[in-house]
Amino acid sequence: MQNTKPTSKMFLDIVGELRLMIKAEGIEIGDKLPSERVLAERLQVGRSTIREALRSLELLGLIETRRGEGTFLGDFKKHQLVEVLSTFIMQQPDSAKDARETRIIHEKAAIQSICKNPQKQQLPVWKSLLVRLQEEGSILREDIVREMIVATDNRLSLKIWFLLKQYSRVPYGKMTEMNETQIMNALLENLISGRVLKALESYEQWIEKIEGEE
Repeated sequence: MQNTKPTSKMFLDIVGELRLMIKAEGIEIGDKLPSERVLAERLQVGRSTIREALRSLELLGLIETRRGEGTFLGDFKKHQLVEVLSTFIMQQPDSAKDARETRIIHEKAAIQSICKNPQKQQLPVWKSLLVRLQEEGSILREDIVREMIVATDNRLSLKIWFLLKQYSRVPYGKMTEMNETQIMNALLENLISGRVLKALESYEQWIEKIEGEE
Protein backbone atom coordinates (compact mmCIF):
# COMPACT_ATOMS: atom_id res chain seq x y z
CA MET A 1 0.00 0.00 0.00
CA GLN A 2 1.41 3.36 -1.03
CA ASN A 3 1.53 6.23 1.43
CA THR A 4 -0.84 9.00 0.37
CA LYS A 5 0.38 11.55 2.90
CA PRO A 6 3.79 13.26 2.92
CA THR A 7 6.45 11.61 5.10
CA SER A 8 7.35 15.08 6.35
CA LYS A 9 4.22 15.18 8.49
CA MET A 10 4.84 17.38 11.52
CA PHE A 11 5.76 15.81 14.84
CA LEU A 12 2.74 17.34 16.58
CA ASP A 13 0.44 15.90 13.90
CA ILE A 14 1.81 12.44 14.57
CA VAL A 15 1.51 12.88 18.34
CA GLY A 16 -2.08 14.06 17.88
CA GLU A 17 -2.96 11.02 15.77
CA LEU A 18 -1.27 8.70 18.25
CA ARG A 19 -3.30 10.25 21.07
CA LEU A 20 -6.55 9.74 19.14
CA MET A 21 -5.60 6.15 18.36
CA ILE A 22 -4.76 5.44 22.02
CA LYS A 23 -8.08 6.90 23.13
CA ALA A 24 -10.12 5.14 20.44
CA GLU A 25 -8.59 1.74 21.19
CA GLY A 26 -8.73 2.13 24.95
CA ILE A 27 -5.00 1.66 25.43
CA GLU A 28 -4.19 2.02 29.12
CA ILE A 29 -1.01 2.87 31.02
CA GLY A 30 1.31 -0.13 30.75
CA ASP A 31 -0.36 -1.52 27.61
CA LYS A 32 1.73 -2.31 24.57
CA LEU A 33 1.59 0.01 21.56
CA PRO A 34 1.56 -1.24 17.95
CA SER A 35 4.96 -1.78 16.33
CA GLU A 36 6.76 0.91 14.33
CA ARG A 37 5.76 -0.86 11.11
CA VAL A 38 2.09 -0.99 12.05
CA LEU A 39 2.08 2.65 13.22
CA ALA A 40 3.80 3.78 10.01
CA GLU A 41 1.17 2.00 7.90
CA ARG A 42 -1.77 3.27 9.93
CA LEU A 43 -0.54 6.87 10.10
CA GLN A 44 0.80 6.75 6.55
CA VAL A 45 4.28 8.04 7.30
CA GLY A 46 7.77 6.57 7.01
CA ARG A 47 9.08 4.31 9.75
CA SER A 48 11.96 6.72 10.39
CA THR A 49 9.41 9.47 11.09
CA ILE A 50 7.54 7.23 13.52
CA ARG A 51 10.82 6.24 15.15
CA GLU A 52 11.77 9.87 15.77
CA ALA A 53 8.33 10.68 17.19
CA LEU A 54 8.49 7.69 19.54
CA ARG A 55 12.00 8.63 20.59
CA SER A 56 10.82 12.11 21.53
CA LEU A 57 7.84 10.72 23.47
CA GLU A 58 10.15 8.34 25.29
CA LEU A 59 12.43 11.24 26.21
CA LEU A 60 9.43 12.93 27.79
CA GLY A 61 8.60 9.77 29.70
CA LEU A 62 5.25 9.34 27.93
CA ILE A 63 6.14 5.91 26.54
CA GLU A 64 8.60 3.21 27.56
CA THR A 65 10.60 1.00 25.23
CA ARG A 66 11.61 -2.41 26.57
CA ARG A 67 14.29 -4.26 24.67
CA GLY A 68 12.89 -7.35 23.02
CA GLU A 69 9.33 -6.60 24.17
CA GLY A 70 8.16 -3.44 22.41
CA THR A 71 6.84 -0.02 23.31
CA PHE A 72 4.42 0.59 26.16
CA LEU A 73 2.27 3.53 27.20
CA GLY A 74 3.81 5.32 30.17
CA ASP A 75 2.22 7.19 33.04
CA PHE A 76 1.84 10.75 31.74
CA LYS A 77 1.52 12.01 35.32
CA LYS A 78 5.15 11.07 35.88
CA HIS A 79 6.54 12.48 32.63
CA GLN A 80 9.89 14.25 32.58
CA LEU A 81 8.79 17.44 30.82
CA VAL A 82 10.28 19.68 33.52
CA GLU A 83 13.66 18.00 33.21
CA VAL A 84 13.58 18.17 29.42
CA LEU A 85 12.74 21.87 29.48
CA SER A 86 15.55 22.46 31.94
CA THR A 87 18.06 20.61 29.80
CA PHE A 88 17.19 21.87 26.35
CA ILE A 89 15.23 25.10 26.64
CA MET A 90 15.96 26.86 29.90
CA GLN A 91 19.74 26.92 29.44
CA GLN A 92 19.60 29.98 27.19
CA PRO A 93 20.88 33.22 28.79
CA ASP A 94 17.51 35.01 28.65
CA SER A 95 15.36 32.01 29.61
CA ALA A 96 14.85 32.95 33.27
CA LYS A 97 13.95 36.52 32.30
CA ASP A 98 11.50 35.31 29.65
CA ALA A 99 9.94 32.85 32.10
CA ARG A 100 9.49 35.61 34.68
CA GLU A 101 7.84 37.98 32.20
CA THR A 102 5.53 35.25 30.87
CA ARG A 103 4.61 34.17 34.41
CA ILE A 104 3.66 37.74 35.28
CA ILE A 105 1.48 37.95 32.16
CA HIS A 106 -0.43 34.87 33.34
CA GLU A 107 -0.79 36.20 36.87
CA LYS A 108 -2.03 39.61 35.76
CA ALA A 109 -4.47 37.99 33.35
CA ALA A 110 -5.80 35.92 36.25
CA ILE A 111 -6.35 39.05 38.35
CA GLN A 112 -8.21 40.71 35.47
CA SER A 113 -10.34 37.59 34.94
CA ILE A 114 -11.35 37.50 38.60
CA CYS A 115 -12.10 41.22 38.86
CA LYS A 116 -14.32 41.13 35.79
CA ASN A 117 -16.38 38.16 36.98
CA PRO A 118 -18.70 38.66 40.00
CA GLN A 119 -18.83 34.92 40.68
CA LYS A 120 -15.05 34.65 40.79
CA GLN A 121 -14.88 37.71 43.03
CA GLN A 122 -17.06 35.97 45.61
CA LEU A 123 -15.18 32.68 45.74
CA PRO A 124 -14.79 31.68 49.42
CA VAL A 125 -11.05 31.20 49.01
CA TRP A 126 -10.33 34.96 49.07
CA LYS A 127 -11.98 35.52 52.42
CA SER A 128 -10.38 32.34 53.72
CA LEU A 129 -6.94 33.69 52.79
CA LEU A 130 -7.79 37.02 54.43
CA VAL A 131 -8.79 35.29 57.64
CA ARG A 132 -5.59 33.26 57.67
CA LEU A 133 -3.55 36.41 57.20
CA GLN A 134 -5.33 38.12 60.05
CA GLU A 135 -5.36 35.18 62.46
CA GLU A 136 -2.08 33.43 61.65
CA GLY A 137 -0.18 36.47 60.42
CA SER A 138 1.33 34.59 57.49
CA ILE A 139 0.40 32.32 54.59
CA LEU A 140 2.36 30.53 51.90
CA ARG A 141 2.97 32.94 49.04
CA GLU A 142 2.27 30.29 46.43
CA ASP A 143 -1.21 29.66 47.88
CA ILE A 144 -2.32 33.15 46.90
CA VAL A 145 -1.09 33.13 43.32
CA ARG A 146 -2.02 29.51 42.65
CA GLU A 147 -5.60 30.14 43.73
CA MET A 148 -5.79 33.13 41.39
CA ILE A 149 -4.67 30.95 38.47
CA VAL A 150 -7.05 28.15 39.50
CA ALA A 151 -9.93 30.65 39.58
CA THR A 152 -9.54 31.27 35.85
CA ASP A 153 -10.76 27.68 35.19
CA ASN A 154 -8.02 27.33 32.58
CA ARG A 155 -6.13 24.07 33.15
CA LEU A 156 -3.58 24.77 30.44
CA SER A 157 -2.75 28.13 32.01
CA LEU A 158 -2.31 26.41 35.37
CA LYS A 159 0.10 23.82 33.95
CA ILE A 160 2.08 26.50 32.16
CA TRP A 161 2.16 28.62 35.31
CA PHE A 162 3.63 25.77 37.39
CA LEU A 163 6.49 25.44 34.89
CA LEU A 164 7.06 29.18 34.67
CA LYS A 165 7.05 29.48 38.45
CA GLN A 166 9.83 26.94 38.71
CA TYR A 167 12.05 28.55 36.09
CA SER A 168 11.49 32.22 36.87
CA ARG A 169 13.05 31.78 40.33
CA VAL A 170 10.34 33.68 42.17
CA PRO A 171 10.38 32.99 45.95
CA TYR A 172 6.81 31.68 46.16
CA GLY A 173 7.86 28.78 48.36
CA LYS A 174 8.25 31.05 51.39
CA MET A 175 5.71 32.29 53.92
CA THR A 176 4.61 35.91 53.69
CA GLU A 177 6.44 38.28 56.01
CA MET A 178 5.09 41.09 58.17
CA ASN A 179 5.94 43.78 55.61
CA GLU A 180 3.81 41.96 53.00
CA THR A 181 0.64 41.70 55.06
CA GLN A 182 -0.80 45.10 54.18
CA ILE A 183 -0.16 44.62 50.47
CA MET A 184 -1.68 41.13 50.47
CA ASN A 185 -4.73 42.35 52.37
CA ALA A 186 -5.18 45.07 49.76
CA LEU A 187 -4.77 42.61 46.88
CA LEU A 188 -7.36 40.20 48.27
CA GLU A 189 -9.84 42.94 49.15
CA ASN A 190 -9.50 44.44 45.67
CA LEU A 191 -10.12 41.02 44.12
CA ILE A 192 -13.29 40.66 46.16
CA SER A 193 -14.43 44.17 45.20
CA GLY A 194 -13.51 43.78 41.54
CA ARG A 195 -11.21 46.80 41.52
CA VAL A 196 -8.93 45.59 38.77
CA LEU A 197 -6.51 48.54 38.61
CA LYS A 198 -6.06 48.59 42.39
CA ALA A 199 -5.61 44.83 42.45
CA LEU A 200 -2.96 45.00 39.74
CA GLU A 201 -1.22 47.83 41.58
CA SER A 202 -1.11 45.78 44.80
CA TYR A 203 0.17 42.75 42.88
CA GLU A 204 2.96 44.77 41.25
CA GLN A 205 4.02 46.23 44.60
CA TRP A 206 4.11 42.76 46.11
CA ILE A 207 6.14 41.23 43.26
CA GLU A 208 8.65 44.07 43.43
CA LYS A 209 9.03 43.55 47.18
CA ILE A 210 9.51 39.77 47.18
CA GLU A 211 11.73 39.73 44.10
CA GLY A 212 13.91 42.29 45.82
CA GLU A 213 14.87 39.58 48.28
CA GLU A 214 16.91 37.74 45.66
